[in-house]
Amino acid sequence: MREKIARMPTREPPLNAIRAFVAAARHQSFTRAAVELHVTHSAVSRQIRSLEDFLGVALFERRVRQVTLSAEGQQFFAEVGPALEQIGAAARALRGPAPGRIPVRINVRPSFAVRWLIPRLPAFVERCPDIEPQVITSTVAPAQAVDGFDVAVRRGPEGWPPSMQVRPFLEDEVMVVGAPALFGSQPLADLRSLAAHVLLSAKTREGDWDDWKRQVGAPRTRPAGRLQFDHLHFVLQAAVDGLGVALAPISLIAHDLASGRLQSALPALRMPLVRYYYGLAPDAVPEARCVAEWFEEEMRRAQ
Repeated sequence: MREKIARMPTREPPLNAIRAFVAAARHQSFTRAAVELHVTHSAVSRQIRSLEDFLGVALFERRVRQVTLSAEGQQFFAEVGPALEQIGAAARALRGPAPGRIPVRINVRPSFAVRWLIPRLPAFVERCPDIEPQVITSTVAPAQAVDGFDVAVRRGPEGWPPSMQVRPFLEDEVMVVGAPALFGSQPLADLRSLAAHVLLSAKTREGDWDDWKRQVGAPRTRPAGRLQFDHLHFVLQAAVDGLGVALAPISLIAHDLASGRLQSALPALRMPLVRYYYGLAPDAVPEARCVAEWFEEEMRRAQ
């Protein structure tokens, strides 16, 4: 029996197709993914179609001039995005940095990587071409990190090793957001009209709606429904897809607001969040200071 099992062919998902999927999911665009991967739009489309055929599910909902992740696509992206980055990190660790470039390892949570850091990395690479940023995603506190890093970003001053230099980074608030089409059909002009909407939340921030309602003095009304997801990224994607309204950290939705994928409602009614901090490891490479200086500039720009 063991011999038969050993001879059975194993089907592995096509890695090139996964790479195309992750790029398209991150950009919410096949065209931008094609630019990033230096291939044609049709090549990205074929790769993703082959992956969907392999998995037996639709990963994207195709619309006119727009693609959005399906529920299955959201789940797949949350798992394979960090996994693909880990594969890349392992390869870079064996291969070493590109000639003339110094690697700097940046440890962040997955949602911060996808929503804040990665969209801004091209500008950083252009600014510091001699540095190779290596993004490490982790949900544990820096004090519990298994893999080494040079720079880390987390909310709050707790959970850091005593030996680390920790500095305040981005201040943050949550605000109500939703898809423009949703607000077009169901306007959200005041607190009472919130009762007509489905409230989206993440398990890691399941108390936000109650805390926000207490702070802004919202009436005690039952919402049209509630949907809870494992990760904040799923919540924001559900909001983009028009499934309901979300309380979103402003720090993580700048690109969604700028592109029009999300729209704010009740913008004056915000709730402060614990601010972000960044820290340099005691053994960080000297080039990590360039990342710290970049963070400081981004913080001033945000303010």
